[in-house]
Amino acid sequence: MAVRSLSRSLRGISAVVALLAVGAVGCSEVVDNAKDGAKKVARQRSVFSLNPGDCYNPNGKATEGEAVAIEVVPCAEPHQAEVVGEFTLDEGKTFPGNDAIWAIADERCPAEAQKFSPDTWALPKGVEIFYYTPTSESWATGDRAVSCSYTQETGKLTGSLKAGPEASKPEQTAYLKGANAVYEALWTTQPEAENVEEDLDGYKAQAKAVAAALDTHIAGMKDIKGVETGKLRAQLEKIAGHWKKAANAADADAFYVAYDPAFTGLDPNGTVAARKELGLATTVPADDAEVWAG
Repeated sequence: MAVRSLSRSLRGISAVVALLAVGAVGCSEVVDNAKDGAKKVARQRSVFSLNPGDCYNPNGKATEGEAVAIEVVPCAEPHQAEVVGEFTLDEGKTFPGNDAIWAIADERCPAEAQKFSPDTWALPKGVEIFYYTPTSESWATGDRAVSCSYTQETGKLTGSLKAGPEASKPEQTAYLKGANAVYEALWTTQPEAENVEEDLDGYKAQAKAVAAALDTHIAGMKDIKGVETGKLRAQLEKIAGHWKKAANAADADAFYVAYDPAFTGLDPNGTVAARKELGLATTVPADDAEVWAG
């Protein structure tokens, strides 16, 4: 998924209510607008006070470095974002720079989001990860917090994205933990070189990481009962074998021979039956579908 980052400001935006002079009795629209404005102002909060589970609307389009306040709203109301996690940067006194902080957030926020909503297939289309990070000014005051959110770039969300009690079933948790780790290993270790010949060692390292994640996933599925889950586990064992061959390929040609069935074997469409059996979402996310279709 795409990641957008915004910097916290040293101070939140002060909320100001413009009082409208009503020139005639019975101007209900003006009165209603004034009430809505007052309600919005009452909900204004600094980004420093965000907590996991808060649903909110940013105040317009903020850019890096701007002062930012947000409107916190009940999750049952339409909203643009929900805080899914937070963490504290373990850094020294010197501001490490935006790029360094964003690199950490790029890694940590997806992990926080997965803990909040383990089944990414169940997320609405168009949901992306978004975060607030310290600026150099706020850093000097002791700010080390990063707030991670799911945000809807177009349209609005309704209701919380937090996983419900049904997602805490042991078999679901075990499956999702393993499956998420496999795809994380695949995409986070992707070499920058487009061709295997340009970085054979990098591609072999990726294959080794994916094979290891698959082995862990398969072991985690061992105690999950179900016909379709059993079929998927057997299939994943074969796929893991292809990744191991790719990891030990003597040259680029041998790598390609192993990589083709290794990669295509991870097609998420092949997991739909097992997911249905486990009571998980069964619609392949559009981004994943596009990758494997290509």
